[in-house]
Amino acid sequence: MELFLYILLGLALFAVILVLTTGLLGFMVGGEFNRKYANKLMRLRVVAQAFAVIVLLALLFFKGAMFGE
Repeated sequence: MELFLYILLGLALFAVILVLTTGLLGFMVGGEFNRKYANKLMRLRVVAQAFAVIVLLALLFFKGAMFGE
């Protein structure tokens, strides 16, 4: 289970980086892409970050690092 969570955390962090980079590049370039996708990309980034935090908390819980165990 722990290995699965590590892999899932890595994928979630990669997704956050990918969405954030795409959004920032869209802001820098501007134009039609930015007008069409900027808000959607930033919302997706927030969802991806929330998922990454949830996976991290699950990993800490299963490792016993939470609650002083």
